[in-house]
Amino acid sequence: MTSYLLAGGGTAGHVNPLLAVADALRERVPDDSVLVLGTAEGLESRLVPERGYELLIVDKVPFPRRPNRQAAAFPGRFRRAIAQVREHIRRHDIDVVVGFGGYASAPAYVAARREGVPFVVHEANAKPGLANVLGARRAAAVGVAFEGTPLRGSEVVGMPLRREVIALDRTAARAEAAEHFGLDAQRPVLLVFGGSLGAQRLNEALADSWQDILAAGWQLLHVTGERSDLADPGVDGYALRRYVDRMDLAFALADLIVSRSGSATVSEISALGIPALYVPYSVGNGEQRLNAASAVAAGAAELLDDATFDGDAVRRIVVPLLGDQARIDRMAAAAATAGTRNGTENVITLIDRALHAA
Repeated sequence: MTSYLLAGGGTAGHVNPLLAVADALRERVPDDSVLVLGTAEGLESRLVPERGYELLIVDKVPFPRRPNRQAAAFPGRFRRAIAQVREHIRRHDIDVVVGFGGYASAPAYVAARREGVPFVVHEANAKPGLANVLGARRAAAVGVAFEGTPLRGSEVVGMPLRREVIALDRTAARAEAAEHFGLDAQRPVLLVFGGSLGAQRLNEALADSWQDILAAGWQLLHVTGERSDLADPGVDGYALRRYVDRMDLAFALADLIVSRSGSATVSEISALGIPALYVPYSVGNGEQRLNAASAVAAGAAELLDDATFDGDAVRRIVVPLLGDQARIDRMAAAAATAGTRNGTENVITLIDRALHAA
């Protein structure tokens, strides 16, 4: 029996690929032990137990960004976190550690090295986090979701994706998807969404331009996010939803997508071969623009600037594209080769390789 410790959390971007790998490992050999290491504060504290995995807790110790009282306390707190993980590794006789970034991963990498246990790193973003930058230096294997991610010794393996995305047959599901959203399966659909919380910039732009999209002969499926108070005009061909729990059906119906470019979003859209216009979120360290770079380079997607994305931009850029079927077809053909649905299997191959080498 093999014992795996998967470390990561904080955000859905870290937790979801971790759970995809955990599920695949459990299905492959049900008798193997699959444990998850996370913090008590992160999203993993809810999602991991809900999925049926034991969550082992490690203290949340952020890396200090400036000299202050927290920075002075960091060395002692980080040593304590490492000691916690070492105890978990010994108690559960862990054979391999797999880190997905986030607060739990940094002490996991150090603890694994000190216990003589191999560890594997997976980085979901094109611009890697500090924990994975440090972990990659001593890792047995490093996998990245996007080409060009600057991590030592890395290889492109793609993103471990949700099972419903991997298994989706868009053509077969289109009729069901159209009925689900009250749209016409025979007419093209523009899908617009901003991630799990929506995007105010996208919502405001569509509020000013949805009539132009419908006038171009397209339908609109607009996922605003639960916090949005955007009014639903209640017209045929425009399906406005605050939240969608069946994004697989939304993807099945989409002929073109306008969205943010978080790592999971880009990976799912690319894996499904859907052409896209990405509007990278301008706040942060620029990783969303980098996440979309490989799809853009392949000709499967184009970038739009967040600062200037408004109703006029939709009329000037998006609406003309809706009327250019040859261009959409070229993007779709490129999109079919831009992503992979095999990210989970590829990460497990890295894990097996690390175990074999050890």
